Amino acid sequence: MSLPHLNALFAGLGLTSLSLCASATEYPLHLNNCGVPLTFSEAPAKAVTIGQSGTEMLYALGLGDTLVGTSLWFNEVLPQFKAQDAKVERLADNEPSFEAVIGKRPALVAVDLEWMVGPQGAVGTREQFHELKISTYLLPSDCEGKDNLVGADGTRLKAFSVDSLYKSITELAQIFDVEDRGQRLVSDLKNRLANAVAQARQQHPRDVSAVVWFSSADLGIDPYVAGRKGIPDFMLSALGMRNVIESDEEWPTVGWETIAKANPNILVIARMDRRRYPADDYRKKLEFLKSNPVTRHMDAVKHDRIVIIDAHGMNASTRMFGAIEELASAVEHFKLPK
Repeated sequence: MSLPHLNALFAGLGLTSLSLCASATEYPLHLNNCGVPLTFSEAPAKAVTIGQSGTEMLYALGLGDTLVGTSLWFNEVLPQFKAQDAKVERLADNEPSFEAVIGKRPALVAVDLEWMVGPQGAVGTREQFHELKISTYLLPSDCEGKDNLVGADGTRLKAFSVDSLYKSITELAQIFDVEDRGQRLVSDLKNRLANAVAQARQQHPRDVSAVVWFSSADLGIDPYVAGRKGIPDFMLSALGMRNVIESDEEWPTVGWETIAKANPNILVIARMDRRRYPADDYRKKLEFLKSNPVTRHMDAVKHDRIVIIDAHGMNASTRMFGAIEELASAVEHFKLPK
């Protein structure tokens, strides 16, 4: 691909140059967060996170000491944050109770998913927290261009934009008055994405198709796979791959017969430490794929074109960039037809 074409592609992925000159946050800071106006008179002294994405973003911004509680984990924390994470109480591996969160007396609750804190929040509503003078910040990636009241995990009205992830980092950095750190982190992530895209695009794979399997409520029923407008779809598209799933739902259930008929070149499966469902264990996924009479005849299974990626890398997170890098390397390793 020529340099002008790559530049155009990078611009479409939000890979623009970024000045690293940042001024201090001016308080009061006013933000519109997923349709909810927020005002911060100062940087929050204590915070709780409901979701691993927000947790690792705060760690990456050097804000671990402000965290007094975390929850909703798919994978173990990244090695570089392990020492910091050990100092922070884990309120729950999955969703915490409302009482557990407010019991930490945070000034801010950072939330990955609206179904945790939202109109039908499993933990509570934003209004419940705000009545107690606790601000809530929902990562924009889970609300912008998305209807979370349709489908089990919401439905994308517009395709996921990586800019919404950069926005999460930038706004969290603003809230905590570390804008320079936010700009450095975003710049680093943009460079990593650009390098991974360039690596994959130079290979020019010909119509490489894929499906992304997150988990299954039971191995005997239809799996949860990535829809065509969500985060894994963005990852595939950025690397020149095509998602065979056409649903706009974030994680629709699709029958294996339908997936086998599409016969994708590559299967991407989630590895997680969470154990809500038996298929959360990637080894059970592999065993199923190689033994099931429908799936074992798929080209990706027969030729062992299976990529195992941390589940958290399939979310709007800093870990997503590592997952994209892994996918880019896998495409090269599989030596698919060009």
